[in-house]
Amino acid sequence: MAAPFASGLSELLWAFVSLVIAIGASQQAFAWAALAPAANRRARWYRALGAGLSLAAGIWAVHGISAATHPFAASFEQAFWIEHLIGLLATGASIGALALLAAGTPPSAGTPPSAGTPSAAATKAGGRRRRIPTWAVAACGLGSALAALQIFGAVSALPAGRYPGAASGAVPLLLAWGASVAGCLLAFKLLCALRDLDQRTIAWGRAGAGAVLGCAMLLCQNLVTMATTLAPPAAPVEVPGNVFAALVVLMASGLLAGLHVLLRRQRQAHAARVQARRSLSALSLNDPLTGLPNRPLFEGTLAQAVQQADAGRRRLALLYINLDGFMPLNQSFGQSGADQVLREVAKRLRALARPHMAARLAGDEFLLLLTGDPQVEDASSLACSVLASIGQPFAVAGREASITCSIGLAMYPEHGALSTLIGHADAAMRAAKAAGGASHALFESRMVNGSRDQVDLLRDLRLALERGQLELYYQPKIHAPTGEITGAEALMRWHHPQRGMVSPVVFIPLAERYGLIGALGQWVIDEACRQAREWRDAGLRMRVAINLSVHQLRQADLAERIGAALQRNKINPDLITCELTESAAMDDTEVTMRVLGQLAALGLHISIDDFGTGHSSLAYLRKLPAHELKIDRSFVADLETSEDARKVASAVINLAKALNLKVVAEGVETEGQNRILREFGCDQLQGFLFAKPMSASALAHWAIEDVGPRTMNFRASLFTDTRIASPA
Repeated sequence: MAAPFASGLSELLWAFVSLVIAIGASQQAFAWAALAPAANRRARWYRALGAGLSLAAGIWAVHGISAATHPFAASFEQAFWIEHLIGLLATGASIGALALLAAGTPPSAGTPPSAGTPSAAATKAGGRRRRIPTWAVAACGLGSALAALQIFGAVSALPAGRYPGAASGAVPLLLAWGASVAGCLLAFKLLCALRDLDQRTIAWGRAGAGAVLGCAMLLCQNLVTMATTLAPPAAPVEVPGNVFAALVVLMASGLLAGLHVLLRRQRQAHAARVQARRSLSALSLNDPLTGLPNRPLFEGTLAQAVQQADAGRRRLALLYINLDGFMPLNQSFGQSGADQVLREVAKRLRALARPHMAARLAGDEFLLLLTGDPQVEDASSLACSVLASIGQPFAVAGREASITCSIGLAMYPEHGALSTLIGHADAAMRAAKAAGGASHALFESRMVNGSRDQVDLLRDLRLALERGQLELYYQPKIHAPTGEITGAEALMRWHHPQRGMVSPVVFIPLAERYGLIGALGQWVIDEACRQAREWRDAGLRMRVAINLSVHQLRQADLAERIGAALQRNKINPDLITCELTESAAMDDTEVTMRVLGQLAALGLHISIDDFGTGHSSLAYLRKLPAHELKIDRSFVADLETSEDARKVASAVINLAKALNLKVVAEGVETEGQNRILREFGCDQLQGFLFAKPMSASALAHWAIEDVGPRTMNFRASLFTDTRIASPA
């Protein structure tokens, strides 16, 4: 009586051990499979192998323990090879089933089904039938393979002729197959239902799926064992059951433990990659210097705020902030000091705004978003707070620094849609900066209309260069002592097809601001040389003055460009005067000295224009390779009414004489100005009193035919006896 009881207790104990191993192996296999979709192909195969080995270890352990604890007639060697074969087959079946399960995981809620995804319901009569889900195919395949392996192992251990009869063994075997397939279906269905749930729920669900599959393994094995025990009596047991079962448990546990260690490493690596991706995502959406959201992230926040404002019929306010005088601060304190100021500005803006409502665009430009249906007064109040906060001194490298800012305000929806709101706030900021800075301005439509007009004008100016819509007009220069014409200044004119004649006062600053001044300057050089050649061929040896901008003076090859134009048109360099303003000459003295030296070496005439409006020193002026000074028209205009203007004009003329420089006065419009300048000893005069700028053909007609705006002689030395040009 005690022996059967002890035997039953032993079988029960081994069954419990089998169940624990089967559940643990199933859970571990599902944990391996859960990592597979988030990796590359090599990692997916690696993890699929880990999942398959884990599940196969459970299948193999359940069968091995059952075979060891029930009498069978196989030898130890035969049992050893049978169990290893079952293990290999179980590994292949598990890998295939779990890989198919991972590939057929259904899409998350709200994702439209793609080709091959089962439809939600059967179609109408005559339509296609609903397809079987991939996870169900995988579950049926694994369940059938599990039952087949258990039956194969049990039958292989029976001696020949000792198989159960069809009537007695069929029912338990069918039940074993049904239990195995049902368990796999339930476990796989539970795994698929866990998608898009929280991590805690997924962990509990995975544990439940593992328990279901483990129980299905044990039930299937017991039913198969029941069917094989219905066979005729077998030969005596040749394998010590408890020893073999212990070996199976030891080997299965060791394999699962090793796979568990690898699984933990894979999870840690996966977590590290996820964290790295999150860190990279955070870096890509936040400014690395200030920690504020960057433009892409802020635009997403703005879009969401606009959507909410539309739904609630509320307003938004956007503040575009630009620091005034940040470049001098950067030059004074260096890059590290400027970065420190930017971080402090970001800190102050963050304190004034709600979370994620402040952003840094680039450089010294920031954005603030005000939600909650603000009025214009609320936005203006916030702008005043920003001005006051940024106006507080900054501690930089042990010193105090103060800066201000210009702020543009734009209200949504009255000042534009989402796509234009930031641009309109930027236009308002530029208006505030143009007004002197340290203030804020509310957007007005005229601000952006002016910008659009500039864009159109710049586009047309580029086309004008290509289509020959530009022309040089020439204003004569008069020799003051004799009243004779000695030369002319080339002035650019633009014949716009729609706007008519566009003044250079309008398009020259635009060209300088947007990098087109280099092309315009080169065109002037080429055209002036070409016209000088044409006049030379007609017998008029006229000196032509061209204006050089500060941008052209920074061109390292300016002298080569002018020299090439002179050589191409066979022009004597002495016929060309290069005029540059006093402020341009002082912009970069070292560069200016080098470039002017190169121009003088070519034989060009150098003139300093607008003299008296800049800040040149006598020591620097003395070193310049200049030939003449031009008195600014602002002094000439007041000669008849202002004693100070007369003193300045007289002093400039005397200074030029002391430096052996010729003096040209521009803007002469009255006879009184003409008389005073002649009395002061001015060398040349230029202005509307003598002639307005005119076309090249009109000037040539005046010179040759003596038909012009007034009776005036051209200096005889400007003409030659022959119209055949001599070599330059």
